[in-house]
Amino acid sequence: MTDPQAIQPSALDQLPDRDPEETAEWQASLDAVAKAAGPHRAAYLMRRTLERAEGNGIALPKLLETDYVNTIPTAAEPSAPGDEEMERRITAWNRWNAAAMVTRGSKHGVGGHIATFASAAWLYETGFNHFFKGKEADGSGDQLYIQGHASPGIYARAFLDGRLTEQHLDNFRQEAGGDGLPSYPHPRRLPWLWEFPTVSMGLGPLSAIYQARFNRYLTNRGIKDVSASHVWAFLGDGEMDEPESTAALALASREGLDNLTFVINCNLQRLDGPVRANFKIVQELEAQFRGAGWNVVKSLWGSAWDELFQLDTTGALVRRLREVPDAQVQTYQTRGAAYIREDFFGKDPALAEMAKLLSDDKILECFHLSRGGHEARKVFAAYKAAVEFKGAPTVILAQTVKGHTLGEGFASKNANHQMKKLSVDEFKAMRDLLELPISDSLFVDGVVPYGHPGADSPEVRYLQERRAALGGPAPARRTHALAPLPAPADKTFTSFDKGSGTQNVATTMAFVRLVKDLVRDKETGRRWVPIVPDEARTFGMESLFPSLGIYSPKGQTYEPVDRDQLMYYKEAKNGQILNEGITEAGSMADFIAASTAYSTHGEAMIPFYIFYSMFGWQRTADQMWQLGDQLGRGFLVGATAGRTTLTGEGLQHADGHSPVIAATNPAALSYDPAFAYEIAAIVKDGLRRMYGEATPGEDQNVFYYLTVYNEPMPQPAKPSAPGVDEGILKGLYRFNTAESAGVEVAAANAPRIQLLGSGTAIHWVLKAQRMLAEEWGVASDVWSATSWTELRRDALEADAALLRGEERQPYVRRALQGAEGPVLAVSDYMRQVPDQIAQWVEQDWSSLGADGFGLSDTREAARRHFGVDAESIVVAALAQLARRGEVKATAVKEARERYGL
Repeated sequence: MTDPQAIQPSALDQLPDRDPEETAEWQASLDAVAKAAGPHRAAYLMRRTLERAEGNGIALPKLLETDYVNTIPTAAEPSAPGDEEMERRITAWNRWNAAAMVTRGSKHGVGGHIATFASAAWLYETGFNHFFKGKEADGSGDQLYIQGHASPGIYARAFLDGRLTEQHLDNFRQEAGGDGLPSYPHPRRLPWLWEFPTVSMGLGPLSAIYQARFNRYLTNRGIKDVSASHVWAFLGDGEMDEPESTAALALASREGLDNLTFVINCNLQRLDGPVRANFKIVQELEAQFRGAGWNVVKSLWGSAWDELFQLDTTGALVRRLREVPDAQVQTYQTRGAAYIREDFFGKDPALAEMAKLLSDDKILECFHLSRGGHEARKVFAAYKAAVEFKGAPTVILAQTVKGHTLGEGFASKNANHQMKKLSVDEFKAMRDLLELPISDSLFVDGVVPYGHPGADSPEVRYLQERRAALGGPAPARRTHALAPLPAPADKTFTSFDKGSGTQNVATTMAFVRLVKDLVRDKETGRRWVPIVPDEARTFGMESLFPSLGIYSPKGQTYEPVDRDQLMYYKEAKNGQILNEGITEAGSMADFIAASTAYSTHGEAMIPFYIFYSMFGWQRTADQMWQLGDQLGRGFLVGATAGRTTLTGEGLQHADGHSPVIAATNPAALSYDPAFAYEIAAIVKDGLRRMYGEATPGEDQNVFYYLTVYNEPMPQPAKPSAPGVDEGILKGLYRFNTAESAGVEVAAANAPRIQLLGSGTAIHWVLKAQRMLAEEWGVASDVWSATSWTELRRDALEADAALLRGEERQPYVRRALQGAEGPVLAVSDYMRQVPDQIAQWVEQDWSSLGADGFGLSDTREAARRHFGVDAESIVVAALAQLARRGEVKATAVKEARERYGL
């Protein structure tokens, strides 16, 4: 049967052949080699020819896969500096203490992971001794994204270094007492050690790419020269299945981020078994990264394999390694020499002959122990190649054995990710293997001891000298004593207090106008980082393009199609705007890098990320949690907010729940402002709290979430009544009364109701206020609820204070104290949003909201559908008053009929 690949036309078929005879000679030569020396020799020559072409600058498609061997052969390995034997002893201590820490913790049922660090120990140790720059190095040092499940090994090294004590190790995963160690890298829990949270898998690699990109952004904009900083991301091969892990590979290569290295620990196992049981994950990843334009370095086999490769004169060994699936490689790790002779070598006559020259010990050494990721010289060679490569990021694919050195009960077993302890006998066998001076007498009552060579031992002195030479301890997070940023001129904010008169202005436009003024500030303007995922024109931000420029490391190499227009599309190497294209995840990764620059680089940056609110918390809430864990600061802005304001877009665009999700994040201060002056007040206070003179005891490590709307409405002037400013920030204030609103109520003792509205809903509430007065003789006061969530948090804190014996009244109760009548709360979000505060409101409570799926229609039709328009509010208010006997029950039926409800 004809091979279908053989009859597929190629791109070359579309080009005229200028010399068919020469082409035929080349093809005939290839045929001759294949016939005389075999197809594998022909393939070998073709690959070498393509490599030579690439080296000579001849543009050809790149090979996406290479043989299943090391990229850097032994003969080409550079000599590694330092004392390898000393580093072996340090690594042995770290292996021991990591396993001891988790095993001792297992007595308390808190769990932990042993096998991951056991496989990756040399990947970290080589970096710590020779590559990872500390905070005292040039720029800001390196940024390390540590594989989360390897955290016990990092703690073990910090213990050896003197940064942690035995008590710390014994409190692994036991944080409630105050001196425990978090399970994984959590900056909020251990802020002097961890910089980046990485255990929500996939977010580490995504964030690392955007961190490396943000480093270039800071340098190119002249904020700080961090060109000497290198970003290292340590990842698992199973983690690469997460879509976020590979989502931004093209960005990294497109922008030439040679300040970035991925180190993928290819132990061929994920949590339940092989990563690619029937395939080869290393080859798959190589093709993926090469295809995306990355430099790929494979470190697969240890030096014990050198003898085997030298015997492989026919290429049979390389062919066999390429075809054996990963699950079988894992099986070889657990089987004896006889099995390996039969199953691996016995498949090919040439390999069978090779096996006759190998002892059983040699076979077991190669297949059980010798991996590229377990040898310092192999790892050093790969790292050196990575940091010296220019023009593209590098990925290192380091093959290891999961559970290496932990004994036969751990190594390559499918269940080893869930195995939390070793027995005493297993520890003793591990001690002997690692040659550690730990006597049997130290095992008391079955408790494994920690090991330490002594604070003044050669190992500790060596470790500390190497770190001093590289710029200090690592990993480490720096808390900089930054001077507060000067507050922008007060007129920038107060200009919104007078309102817009008769002009209709959407709150989205009000926010953008505020930002335009803030980025012009001479003191702090350059520190703003506008981030937008390809929707700047939707939000009215295109006027910022020519004035701020869109960041591009290449500048602008073309003439934009709208160059003759005032608001043309301007890219610049020092551009300020990060316009990311259609990637909310990438934009959030930008935000995280910018929002933590105050710590990572000692530079306070003020990011604001504006997005379709439906595509923010719903799509990237995991990254918002990562942001809170990393102690980020800045402004998230959910634009085109609400379930009924985005006319025609429908279900997937209609946000009725983002404040609910935001309320679950303790670091997020969530606001739903109704008016422009409220936005100005919130942003002003946010700048003070996060970047300026924070009140003593006030947590600066927060971020703000503001919902803004695309519905143009007249913006009122700020009320002059006392308490408005406090109410805006705390979440509730009285916008007007029936009397101050000028609505006429005929009866002197008219029934009264309190109407609470947030965001755009307040405009329907104001209309309902007038209808209630003019058509039903009901007086109502209108309150602006800028933050249901902050009201609830304040009330929860008051409840907690009562449990401590302190008398404290929730703000919402104080604000509504003495307000006459029941309360009706209205939101363009699901009722669960305003209902957050119901239990702390003393008056009768009722609410309206947009529950259910969104739909495509006009604003008016959508509001009628959800029962939140002014007419629905009137009916709900009358029903609430009727239940209290303050209006006739027939009024409710009459109103429903009058309004067609």
